[in-house]
Amino acid sequence: MFVGDLVGRGPDTPGVLEQVRQLGAQVALGNHEHRVLAAYEAREAGRAGPSLGPGHLALLDRLGPEDWALLRAMKPYLELPEHGLIVVHAGLDPRLPLPAQRLEVLIHMRSWDYGEPSARFREESWASDYPGPTHVVFGHNARLGLQLHPHATGVDSGCVYGERLSALVLGPGERPLPPAERHQQIHQVKARRQYYGG
Repeated sequence: MFVGDLVGRGPDTPGVLEQVRQLGAQVALGNHEHRVLAAYEAREAGRAGPSLGPGHLALLDRLGPEDWALLRAMKPYLELPEHGLIVVHAGLDPRLPLPAQRLEVLIHMRSWDYGEPSARFREESWASDYPGPTHVVFGHNARLGLQLHPHATGVDSGCVYGERLSALVLGPGERPLPPAERHQQIHQVKARRQYYGG
């Protein structure tokens, strides 16, 4: 499973999506997939869509039918009851049941702002106060790097910025360990280079 933002963050988005298909992997919808897909669907319908930067705009012509089908199949959250966890791109509001979560929160949340979910960066992640009990695996917040909270794991460790690609790896029926031990379940690979930004 992937936490999203697989498009427009490196030189070969079609190649990344092909690997996802070959793996038969599931992907939680990220804000970049959502924005590119909204722009593509607006263009297909002959109406104005969200504005895109040059890299994302180029994807409207570079991606093929299989790629668009894959993006359309992405869900805003993925449930893995056998591991006692949920996979989302950015965060969730623990005050609401999962089916009532707003898409905006699931794909943009980074922190709390006056008691409400916020996309703003803060030194403290939304996940530091997340009460559980279901464990949440998320990405989106590369500035904080790998995050190991009691009931949440943030795996965005800045690969596209030249840092590391991180994964929480669980065996059959295995659940995330407490934060002090969870490093045993984290696998990281150093990025070959900086793919974005700079």
